[in-house]
Amino acid sequence: MEYSNAMKNRLKRIEGQVRGVLNMMEKQEECSDLVTQLNAIRAAVDRLSMFIVTSNLETCMRRELGTGNPDDAVIAKAMELILRTRG
Repeated sequence: MEYSNAMKNRLKRIEGQVRGVLNMMEKQEECSDLVTQLNAIRAAVDRLSMFIVTSNLETCMRRELGTGNPDDAVIAKAMELILRTRG
């Protein structure tokens, strides 16, 4: 599987957001502000998951089809992966 620099950069931004929340906790900032930031982190992780899946979906499907798996099984597996990104 290939992971682009764009994917890695998104994850680094998320890592920075998490460090920011830890810093907010240490400064005893308001709960509502923390929750807002945590929701932003969750949304960023969701977007990254979908970005990774959609960017690699064709490659994954072609590889699965190359192993001789039936088309229906490959499509079902792809759909399951997409649905998993939505929690």
